[in-house]
Amino acid sequence: MRIILLGAPGSGKGTQATLLRDRMNLVHISTGDLLRAARAAGTPLGLKAKEVMDRGELVSDDIVLSMLEERLHQPDAQDGVIFDGYPRNFAQADALTCMLAKMAMPLKAAILLDVSHAVLLSRLAERAKKEGRADDTPEVIANRLKIYHDQTEPVVGYYQQRGLLSKIAGEGSMEDIYAQIAAVLKN
Repeated sequence: MRIILLGAPGSGKGTQATLLRDRMNLVHISTGDLLRAARAAGTPLGLKAKEVMDRGELVSDDIVLSMLEERLHQPDAQDGVIFDGYPRNFAQADALTCMLAKMAMPLKAAILLDVSHAVLLSRLAERAKKEGRADDTPEVIANRLKIYHDQTEPVVGYYQQRGLLSKIAGEGSMEDIYAQIAAVLKN
């Protein structure tokens, strides 16, 4: 089973990905984690990514997609994965679809965690306070939400057109949200 969790920053993707990983024995794939691990391990792709990251630039879609492909070939990923935070734009969604088709690993679902703007702001402010995250200042939060709306929201339509999108109310308890996701995945 391969699923994508979509939603704005603060929508709960990471929390739900962790629950899915632990309860459904799925591999949680975060492209940020993949990049950091490959860089630290000094793999050929990690070294390419390091060069780009050291210049303060975004790692190309080609490098990220190659890392994803390598990760999907590992034995623990054969039974299922959760993509968390990827794809972030239409081009990445299309490239991922093509790669999964080539690998005969079709996507089961794209799940949108739908959360109101006010709740997103509240969650991100709370997270900044609890975790001391430098990337959760009011200015950065506003910019991240703008980037999400401009670049990532179109991905929702991409998966909706393919009949893969399920919209989940992302407000409520972690357990209630998880139960909604589990119900979608059972169908």
